[in-house]
Amino acid sequence: MSKTNALLRILDANLDRAREGMRIIEEWCRFGLNDEATTAQLKNLRQTIAQWHTPEIRAARDTPGDMGTALTHTQESLRDSLGDVLQVNLARTQEALRVLEEYGKLYSQEMAAACKQMRYQLYTLDSQLMAKFPDTTDQGTRRMQQLARSRTYLVTSPVPDLLGVVESALKGGIAIVQYREKQADDNTRLQTAHQMKKLCHQYGALFVVNDRVDIAAASDADGVHLGQQDLPMEAARKVLGPSKIVGRSTTNPQELQRALDEGADYIGVGPVHETPTKPGKAASGNDYVRYAAAYATMPWFTIGGLNADNLGPTLAAGATRVAVVRALMEASDPSAVARSLVEQTQQQPIGT
Repeated sequence: MSKTNALLRILDANLDRAREGMRIIEEWCRFGLNDEATTAQLKNLRQTIAQWHTPEIRAARDTPGDMGTALTHTQESLRDSLGDVLQVNLARTQEALRVLEEYGKLYSQEMAAACKQMRYQLYTLDSQLMAKFPDTTDQGTRRMQQLARSRTYLVTSPVPDLLGVVESALKGGIAIVQYREKQADDNTRLQTAHQMKKLCHQYGALFVVNDRVDIAAASDADGVHLGQQDLPMEAARKVLGPSKIVGRSTTNPQELQRALDEGADYIGVGPVHETPTKPGKAASGNDYVRYAAAYATMPWFTIGGLNADNLGPTLAAGATRVAVVRALMEASDPSAVARSLVEQTQQQPIGT
C-alpha cells in the first residue's frame, strides 16, 4: 500500500468518525434540549466536514481490508446513561478532529486549520453540554466531577469591561473562573459575583470567589479560593456547606502538605514566575511544579506569570492544568488565548 493511499484511508475513516459523532451530539441538542442555536452550530460543523470528504478520499476506502473493524473493547458496548452516550461521542469527535488536523497537514493545510478550529468549538461545547446534562448525581458530586475534568482557570483582575472579557475567555473554553476583587465595596462585589456566576453557568464553567467566603455564600458560588492567610478550610466549609468547592494557594511543599491535611479540593501551585499580581512573592519555579506532580493527590493548577507562549516548560515539568490572570485579562483577544491554553493542556495526560 502506498503512503498516499494510507493517508487517504486515515482521512476517510476520521472524516466519517467526526461526522457520526457530531450527528449523535446534534440529535440530543435537537430533541433532548430543544436547543436551536447549538443544533444549528453542530449541523454547520457537520456539513463543513462533509465538504472535505472528497471523492478522492472516499475512493481510498477499503472496509474489507481494514483490520481495525475486527478490533473492539468491552467499554464500546456499555452505555449507562444518555450522559454516557453524549460524553463518549464528544470525545470521539474531538479525537477524530485531532487526527484530521495532524494528517490533514500532509493533504491540505486549509483542511487542517479548519479541523483545528472545529476542535476548539467542540471543547467549549463539551463543557457547556455536560455541565447542564440532567442526571441524578448530587450537586456536590457533579461539581467535583467537573473540577476533575477542568484544565484551564481564569483569575480575574479589575478591567473596564470585566464581564465582557470573562465571557470572551469562556467562549474560548475556560473551565473555571475565580472572581478576585480587592478594592470594590461589598455591594458591588456581590452584584458582580451574581452576574459572573450566571455567565459562567451559561457556558458550563465553575465559578469561585477569591478569599471572601461570605460573598461566595451570598452569591451561591460553586466555591471559594483561599490564600495562606485566609480562613481555615474547616471554617469555610461550615459557612459554605459540604457541596461547595474549597481551594487553597500553595507556594512550597510545606503549604502543599497543609492543603492535603485540611482536605483541599484543589490547590494553586506557584507562582512559577514572578508576577505583579503577587508583588514581592519570589517565584517557586518549575521545581515546585515537579514536586506537585509527584505528591499532590488533588487537582492542582500551576499559576504565576504563565501564558500561551511560555507554558511549554511548565507542562514538561508535569503540569496538566493552568491558571492565568494577565494572559487573559489583558489580552486583545481573550477567546484566542483561551483556545491556545485549552489546546496545550488537552495534549497532556490528565493528572490528579
